[in-house]
Amino acid sequence: MSQPPWSERRERGNVRLVRLMIRLSLRFGWGAGQLLIYPTALYFFLFSRHARAASRGFLARVLSRSPNAADVLRHIFSYSCVLFDRIFLLADRRGGFVIDETGLAELTRALTQSRGCLLFGAHLGSFEALRCMGRQSPVPVKVLMYRGNSGPYTNLVEALDPSLCHDIIDIGEPDSMLRVRESLQRGEMVGILADRAPGSDKMLAVPFLGAPAAFPTGPLRLAAALGAPVVLFFGIRTGPRRYTIYFEHFADRVALDQGDRAAQTAIWLQRYTNRLEHYCRCYPFNWFNFYDFWDDRPQSSAPQSTAHRRAPLPVPARGRRNRLSIADR
Repeated sequence: MSQPPWSERRERGNVRLVRLMIRLSLRFGWGAGQLLIYPTALYFFLFSRHARAASRGFLARVLSRSPNAADVLRHIFSYSCVLFDRIFLLADRRGGFVIDETGLAELTRALTQSRGCLLFGAHLGSFEALRCMGRQSPVPVKVLMYRGNSGPYTNLVEALDPSLCHDIIDIGEPDSMLRVRESLQRGEMVGILADRAPGSDKMLAVPFLGAPAAFPTGPLRLAAALGAPVVLFFGIRTGPRRYTIYFEHFADRVALDQGDRAAQTAIWLQRYTNRLEHYCRCYPFNWFNFYDFWDDRPQSSAPQSTAHRRAPLPVPARGRRNRLSIADR
């Protein structure tokens, strides 16, 4: 039996249990709260058949071997850790967290163009790590996201940070694009998780991890319409309370001419998916799309003459990192 698109799947979780976990974690600290993750991850491993299947299918594409049950459990556990860390990051309880960054010069260069900056990410790692870094930056970070299927966890955790409502721009609201434009005009950054979008968005299938997968074209069309520079970012969890944010230059301006927009969109989209594939292979247990990503909705294929044309961006240098060590508050 086929599953509905991800945007129609309600977030799982019991309100009372989520509220209790948050209270216990904040009262007794990160170490004590971390103990709650093990039974939680095991529960979803045992009773979420679709999550197990999606995890196994993805890991089979990125690992150099067939995934086993331990790999799937590790994948679910990594996701649980990122969700758990988000509680402390939003509650401004960031003692012991270390956030590294690589490629900050690319982000700085984009912002010097005085057109604001669009940040294209994915459901790979933690978006909250970026927002945490943004709090230390003089340039605000806004988030364009879909919250139509939010559940108890998202609602209760977001309530920990009252300022979050001012930083989130809901996809689908009448003034969404206006708010994005105004943010860019003020020189701010607007982050978008560009690997999925609500069912109303136009999709295009391009090669990704060995098979065509449907990606939204909306982020690219938005970038082209607004003329803002685009930087890729991925906030990877590398260990307990440790994250590395990778920044990469993507485009000073995304150009989609009227003559052959479909072919040009396919080329830009392939550039994005090439880099996403690179990070998925480097950090496979940071991928948090727990549904059949390659068969989630009807796909329209990119033109054959361009869909397989590679336009890779350079692999980021790993030599130099700046580290943001956040003292307890």
